[in-house]
Amino acid sequence: MSIEVKQVIKIYGAQRALDKVSLSIHPGEIVGLLGPNGAGKSTLMKIITCYLPPTEGEVSVCGHDIYEESLKVREKVGYLPEHNPLYLEMYVREYLEFVAGIHQLKTNLKARVAEMIDLTGLGAEQNKKIGALSKGYRQRVGLAQALIHDPEVLILDEPTSGLDPNQISEIRNLIRSVGVTKTVMLSTHIMQEVEAICDRAIIIHHGQIVADDT
Repeated sequence: MSIEVKQVIKIYGAQRALDKVSLSIHPGEIVGLLGPNGAGKSTLMKIITCYLPPTEGEVSVCGHDIYEESLKVREKVGYLPEHNPLYLEMYVREYLEFVAGIHQLKTNLKARVAEMIDLTGLGAEQNKKIGALSKGYRQRVGLAQALIHDPEVLILDEPTSGLDPNQISEIRNLIRSVGVTKTVMLSTHIMQEVEAICDRAIIIHHGQIVADDT
C-alpha cells in the first residue's frame, strides 16, 4: 500500500479538523481529495507528509510509519503545498540544484535538474529569478522540486489554484504523465478537476470522509 491512514483524529483547540479518517491508496493510483475549503484536506496532507502530527491514529507511507520512520517517509514523498513556498530571489536552476542538494543527490545532480526542467517545461525560464515568473511557471517549479528526488508518492495540495485555463490544462497534463509511474494524491474543491485527472475521488466534509469511489 502506498498510503495507509487509520482512524486519524486531529484537534486544534476546540476544533476537530479530522474525525476518525481512514483510507488506503494503492501504488499507481491518482486519487483526488475533494471537499470545500476548511474540510480538512490540507491537514490530512500535512499529516501524511510528516509536517504535522495527528492527535490520534496511524499513518504509513510505502510501509514506513510517520512516527517511527519520518525521514524514510520524506524520502518516499514529493510534496507541493497549497501556498507554494519558493525562494523568489533564487534562479530556477539554482533553486532546483539547492533542493537536489537537500535530498543529497550527489551523483548526476545537474543531469537530474536538467531532466526536471525538461519534464516540467521550464526550459525557457530556467535562467530567470523565480520572483519574475508567472504563477503558472512557479507551480511548475514547485512540481519540479517535488519530483526531483524521484519519490514514489506525490502529494499535491490544490496544484491548479489561481491558474488561468491554459495553465490549468498544462499542469493537469503534467500530473497525468507523472501519474503513470507514481502514486498521486491531490486536493481540490473543484469536481471537474477530479474528473479530468483522477482514477478515484475521496470526498471529505467537516473532517470526515463521506464518499470514496471511482
